[in-house]
Amino acid sequence: MTSQPLASRISTVPQGATQYPSHLAELPRPPRSISIIGDPALLQMPCVAIVGTRSPTQYGIRIARALASQMADAGICVVSGLARGIDAAAHWSALEAGGKTVGVLGTSVDIPYPATNRPLYNRLARDGLLVSEFDTGKRAFPGCFPRRNRIIAGLSKVTIVVEAGHKSGALNTATHALELGRTVAAVPGNIDCPQAMGSNQLLRDGAHLITSVADAMMLMGAQPRPKAHSPNLSASEQAVYGALGSDGKDLDSIAALTRLPVRECMAAVGSLEVLGLVECLLTGEVHRR
Repeated sequence: MTSQPLASRISTVPQGATQYPSHLAELPRPPRSISIIGDPALLQMPCVAIVGTRSPTQYGIRIARALASQMADAGICVVSGLARGIDAAAHWSALEAGGKTVGVLGTSVDIPYPATNRPLYNRLARDGLLVSEFDTGKRAFPGCFPRRNRIIAGLSKVTIVVEAGHKSGALNTATHALELGRTVAAVPGNIDCPQAMGSNQLLRDGAHLITSVADAMMLMGAQPRPKAHSPNLSASEQAVYGALGSDGKDLDSIAALTRLPVRECMAAVGSLEVLGLVECLLTGEVHRR
């Protein structure tokens, strides 16, 4: 860990420099330069954007963490916007997996935003990379976050929206990605969940459907590495997973064994499928992977 003050660690990467990301140069109006703190080698890695609402559900947090952890473990750099909620979950999970992650700021690179995410900002400065197109001393202003979002999309081969309301900034990131001809994917959510209105709309409009970590890996052209342990599961997910045993079961059997309502079992199976722990067959049976 370096003891240098952060301000002294700021580097400027002008357009045309070898460190300037080629993907970023494809933007209609690419930044003339970017300011960075951290490891510039991350700019040359294959990158996936994992973005979403600042007010996620627990389901959204779990899925963001699972996606980021396994992407990072597979050698893919996780890019997000350093915001509360889905962004922070993705960054932290990538770091906890020992992987790489890039935080793109809507302020200048020397100003942590939001202030409540300073611990994450400091960790990214040490073990990841912070990026901004703004000169030092620039605080948040109207329009700064859409500009940040285009950088997130520009750095990433694939943009995954985990949860997003109908006015979420994550949808703006997805729009920028589509304009660049990049791949956009979304995680489905309950139709009556406000945090899923925007992400479900993306799916209706043709975004790639993410039903498992394997789906996301396939879009990136990567393979997940086998895990020695399962991610943290909710009580209902643990009960459903435990009820499956070594043979497959249908939902009615799972509900009878767990004494949970069928609707709760369905939700748990959906989460387990996204996490890559179970497989739903056309026969209606659920099997462990």
